[in-house]
Amino acid sequence: MSLEGVLAGLRAAERDAGLAPGSARLVAVTKGHPAAEVLERVLTRGDFPLGESRGQELRDKRAELETLAPGREVEWHFIGALQTNKLKYLRGVRLVHTLARADHARELARLASAWGAAPDLLIQVHNGEPQKSGVQPSEVERLYHEVSLMGLTVRGLMVMAPEGDPAGAERVFALTAALARDLGLPELSMGMSDDYPVAVRHGATLVRVGRALFL
Repeated sequence: MSLEGVLAGLRAAERDAGLAPGSARLVAVTKGHPAAEVLERVLTRGDFPLGESRGQELRDKRAELETLAPGREVEWHFIGALQTNKLKYLRGVRLVHTLARADHARELARLASAWGAAPDLLIQVHNGEPQKSGVQPSEVERLYHEVSLMGLTVRGLMVMAPEGDPAGAERVFALTAALARDLGLPELSMGMSDDYPVAVRHGATLVRVGRALFL
């Protein structure tokens, strides 16, 4: 597939769900791809947020893109597991998709006092797989209120579908969408290369696609 193919798939999923075009935004996952390839395959074709899952790779790729395309504004998202000692690399990130602990939010708030701005946040909802990160659904509201009191902005929720489990994907997408509605949160980061049409049907506003962009 290609970026154009993914966008066509997104628009088709929106039509099938009765949604307006552009209801779901593509976050281009660029992990493991060099800056020059990202520029050629993604950024020359539109202003798409770039998603990275490793702090140091994000830092380095951001610097490389600033050299390759001076003055080009890039919206960076962090989509990997948060580690306290790696949060320092998230300066300039617009949106963190994977908040699951209050102590990480406190450290981001502390760093932001020096940065001048804090990233907006999505709370990651646990999908039922033991090896995955995330907040249990019953604890999402508590963490949302706790983080909001720190002066940080929680824009929505994120979830990953259980691997190889279509019925599980339907279940966690529906549950996460319901949690977001209950809290009045506008953003839902759901869906990847193999399941984004299902996620869009359940109201995803951000889909994280990487592999399909670079085939």
